[in-house]
Amino acid sequence: MKNFNLVLRNALLLLLFLGTASSALASFSVDGIYYNITSGNTVEVSRSVSYTGSVTIPGSVTYDDKSYSVTAIGKKAFYNCSGLTSVIIPNSVAKIGYRAFWGCSGLTSVNLPNSVTHIDEYAFYNCTGLTSIDIPNSVTHISSGAFWGCTGLTSIEIPNSVTEIGYAAFYFCNGLTSIEIPNSVIEIGQSAFSGCSGLTNVTIGNSVVEIGSSAFDSCSGLTNVTIGNSVVEIGDNAFKNCTGLTKITCHAVTPPLAATGCFGSDSEISIYEQATLYVPKESVEAYKVADEWKEFTHIVGIGEEPLLGDANGDGEVNIADVTTVIDLFIIGDYDPAMDINGDGEVNIADINLIINLILNGTEGA
Repeated sequence: MKNFNLVLRNALLLLLFLGTASSALASFSVDGIYYNITSGNTVEVSRSVSYTGSVTIPGSVTYDDKSYSVTAIGKKAFYNCSGLTSVIIPNSVAKIGYRAFWGCSGLTSVNLPNSVTHIDEYAFYNCTGLTSIDIPNSVTHISSGAFWGCTGLTSIEIPNSVTEIGYAAFYFCNGLTSIEIPNSVIEIGQSAFSGCSGLTNVTIGNSVVEIGSSAFDSCSGLTNVTIGNSVVEIGDNAFKNCTGLTKITCHAVTPPLAATGCFGSDSEISIYEQATLYVPKESVEAYKVADEWKEFTHIVGIGEEPLLGDANGDGEVNIADVTTVIDLFIIGDYDPAMDINGDGEVNIADINLIINLILNGTEGA
């Protein structure tokens, strides 16, 4: 029995040694970039804390007289490399791995070639130095948290290849000012744009079927939202605390199933009273009785927008409209029909605008 245990022990040690040797052979570095072998002739860029400055990743690399194609940026490859400033990625790369650039706060420039098909979860989490990034037409899915906390992003174009925007994909990207969701997107995930307080305008394409819970929660700068005609469901708190909203256009003929309070607010501002809801002409009455939608004070058929400056709704712009706005201004109330310049307030600016319309010949139009 003693001899058997000795043989077993030696066998286990040999297996451990061979496993360690195999692991050592699976990784190498060339010109300061580290790689893991992923197959017979492919590698991925692997993690190192030493990446800094500008890094150019080659399309292929040679090690021990063997050539490998670089096909991925591996898991956590540049994790917390705050000194990294720019990365050039070759056309051979198809995947940006899990947390690949997590916390690269100094990163200001990264190119994503058309070979990239997948941006993994939290790939660019808290890359606060990024101001813009081009997502190639080859990407079909923007994963959860992919650009979470990229507060420096001021613009981003979502290509027509993308079908789904994942959970918290652009969470707290408060530098973004405008987003157009292309017609290819079917689902906007939970909290996808939550906390993007800089957004002022959002257009949601006609293929989107579902807008997830809290998708645009606390986008306080949002004034105008256009919802495509295919939406059938809007989740809890989807537009909660979007206290700047003055115009919502929903092209769906059948009122989407909207969760209670999806346009709610934690403040005294009532989005339901402040914003005008524009819907297909033939659907106005349906929206007026549909759950949640019926909470809107002002529901108007698309194409039936009131005449600019016609505060009292009599079809003319004249001194009576000035009086109407002055009365509302004095009592400090709000009515979107009297918010002539659409800034979310009824004030002197609206009165002056009506006067200018009258002086310029709009009176009686």
